[in-house]
Order: sequence, then C-alpha cells, then structure tokens
Amino acid sequence: MAGFQQMLIIGNVGRDPEFKYMGDGTACCNFSVAVSKSWTDSKSGDKKEKTLWFAVTVWRDRAETVSKYVKKGSRVMVLGQVDIDVYITKSGAPAAALRLTADQVQFLDNKPADPVAAGAAASDGSGLPF
Repeated sequence: MAGFQQMLIIGNVGRDPEFKYMGDGTACCNFSVAVSKSWTDSKSGDKKEKTLWFAVTVWRDRAETVSKYVKKGSRVMVLGQVDIDVYITKSGAPAAALRLTADQVQFLDNKPADPVAAGAAASDGSGLPF
C-alpha cells in the first residue's frame, strides 16, 4: 500500500536561490531554509538554540516565482515531501542533509525587498504571485 508524507517548515532563507533550467527545459530553483528553536535550560537557566537546515528544491512555474521574489533572509513557509541525503564528508565522517521538495512556498515577509515586485506579485488579487 502506498504511503503519504508531507512536512511544513517556517524559517529564514539562508542563501539567495539558485535558479536554472534542466536539460529538458524544466525550471528548477534551490535554496536553503534555517528553522530555529530556542528555549531556556531548566537546570542552568541558560538560553539555548538549535537550528536545522533544509535544502529546498522547487520546480516549474513556482521555481521561477521563487527565484524572483525570495532572497537571503526572506521568511518563508514551505510545504512538501522530505528526504534525507546521507553522505561521507571530505574528511571521511558520515553526514546527512534534510531535503525538501516543495509543493508550496509562501512568502511571509511583511515588507518585500522590491516594492515594484510586490505590486506585481499581488496583481491577481490573491496576494500570492502564483
């Protein structure tokens, strides 16, 4: 029987998106998202923080939209399928990366970096550029 999994993350983009067209002409956009959690240690009273990084891939029309409006530091919500890439580093240590193939990307910034682009993004009345 087939299964289903989907993950939702909210965080900040760690680097400007990298946009390209694949050999067959399909648009692809890759970027990273940091999801941080902070708390106070109950024993020491020290503030603690943990950050998980996700490598995000967006395809087709959404890839083009993300490449236009998302920049390093942008706050986004991403919904998609998660996968784990396991690999060996150059130093020979095992490592893993969380990879999310996005079905939806929502921009959460209050102020867009480019006011002209913001007007274009909201032109359909929905507030979403796609």
